[in-house]
Amino acid sequence: MKKKICAWAANTYSDYINYHNEEWGVPVHEDKIHFEFLTLEGAQAGLSWRTILNKRRGYRDAFADFDVHLVSKFESSHLDSLVKNSNIVRNRLKIVSVIENAKAFIQIQKEFGSFDSYVWSFVNYQPIHGAWHAKKRIPPTQTNISLQLSNELKKRGFKFVGSTIMYSYMQAIGMVNDHSPECYRYLQIKSLKAS
Repeated sequence: MKKKICAWAANTYSDYINYHNEEWGVPVHEDKIHFEFLTLEGAQAGLSWRTILNKRRGYRDAFADFDVHLVSKFESSHLDSLVKNSNIVRNRLKIVSVIENAKAFIQIQKEFGSFDSYVWSFVNYQPIHGAWHAKKRIPPTQTNISLQLSNELKKRGFKFVGSTIMYSYMQAIGMVNDHSPECYRYLQIKSLKAS
């Protein structure tokens, strides 16, 4: 019998299904992966997630496998080559934001010991499990927490971190488990420890 999965991933592309089954909602605690998802979620603004998944390898290659220290040192000559790179979204503002976000990311690491410690503090170091289920059939696109996180990151110099982008980021890195209750991943992820 085929396992039931979230409607947004069911009957779609294999990359979507694999992302849903293997990554989406799994608690992340590695700073490098946090930086990757911040970058990818920001790149998605105005585009489909499938577009970004298809360019994920290109992003890893273009941004030094998401080594935040290397990315923070990218200079204008590097920026010019990135704008011409068809393996990523060639939006100059989005590309510049990755470099600026890397610098701000490092400052948070210095202040809090890790970006992970900082970001998980917004949910008291415990995932939120599908608070929307009782009220609606679909998850929200933003919450008070994603708005607060967005505002705090903006104050620290981050770009492309609006509250809707931050909610998608929170879902991706497991701060929120928004798998539908019928989805086989919901209980699997709910049983995972936060750290």
